[in-house]
Amino acid sequence: MSGAPRILIVEDSTMVRITVKRTLVAVDFEVEEARDGAEGLAKAQQSPAPYDLILTDLNMPNMDGLTMIQNIRKLPAYAATPIVMLTTESGEEKKSVGHESGISAWLVKPFEPDALVELVGGMLF
Repeated sequence: MSGAPRILIVEDSTMVRITVKRTLVAVDFEVEEARDGAEGLAKAQQSPAPYDLILTDLNMPNMDGLTMIQNIRKLPAYAATPIVMLTTESGEEKKSVGHESGISAWLVKPFEPDALVELVGGMLF
């Protein structure tokens, strides 16, 4: 085991997933990917060790980000895991629902790679 923080990216846009992964791998994070909330939830449940942080989109097919987070928060291993919502939505109403669902932070797309690294690093270290 490398000891690097393990991050799960849950995002239906391939381009966004690639950008986020490239940004985080460049600063030595271990990154796994899921294409929607259903896949993200399954990966979280099946992972041999809990992820250190989860980055998720809000609007996705099959299961949206909020529903996935509500389900992940029910898993004891993920009760305190930082979860970052990565979305184009910036409305206060969405944010309050997000925080009630257990979101730790909100990053609006498009974002600067440095802002992502700073946010994730700040939550993990």
